[in-house]
Amino acid sequence: MQGHGEYKMPGGKLVVADVVVTAGVLTDVAISGDFFLEPDAALATMDASLRGLPANATDDALAAAVTAGLPTDTRMFGISAEAVAVAVRRAINAGAVA
Repeated sequence: MQGHGEYKMPGGKLVVADVVVTAGVLTDVAISGDFFLEPDAALATMDASLRGLPANATDDALAAAVTAGLPTDTRMFGISAEAVAVAVRRAINAGAVA
């Protein structure tokens, strides 16, 4: 199952999530949008931190995985781990409906 979700963080930027769920697990995740991350490599790390999580993980668990997976020196401009979780949840839900 594939899904696409978007979330405009209030006062922030757009977060886009494209996910593939196989056997109830996030097997591919691509986060994008009009936000900025430093260092640039943090985006790939963010994607990787979400892979392998169950599709029924809570938003809190998704956000915690993003936070835990990022290097401590990562700076997020216009988004938060919680905003990423909302976009991922929307993608999962959109794929379940399709």
